[in-house]
Amino acid sequence: MAKVLVLHGPNLNLLGTREPEIYGSATLADINDMLKKRAEEAGVGIDFLQSNHEGVLVDAVQASRGKYDYIIFNAAAFTHYSIALRDAIAAVDVPVIEVHISNIHQREEFRHASVLAPVAMGQICGLGIASYLAALEAVIFKLDNKN
Repeated sequence: MAKVLVLHGPNLNLLGTREPEIYGSATLADINDMLKKRAEEAGVGIDFLQSNHEGVLVDAVQASRGKYDYIIFNAAAFTHYSIALRDAIAAVDVPVIEVHISNIHQREEFRHASVLAPVAMGQICGLGIASYLAALEAVIFKLDNKN
């Protein structure tokens, strides 16, 4: 069975109460439940990890090798400056889809740049929590059309 790892970066544990005008009212548990349901329908295994600590996320990316087929990653603020996460993604052979709930290109200037995008398979942003679902649908499509 194909497996996907969903990584959530700093402050995403506060979804539902953190700036709902930007991030909406869905909680992290709501997002994970939505993804788990869709993954089960597609016959794909899925695991989740949220951390506010860069090193924990680096370790998770490194440990994904040979265990996961894809990573869906909302690195949150780390997106804009974490060379450590960028290097971890580049070092493993697991494709990463970068996701963001808000459209980072419509926000503050410092959020426009992603140091992860150049080593990610793709980037989805601005669709609310559907950004995560769009990433999972892309993974399912890729898995179904592997041959």
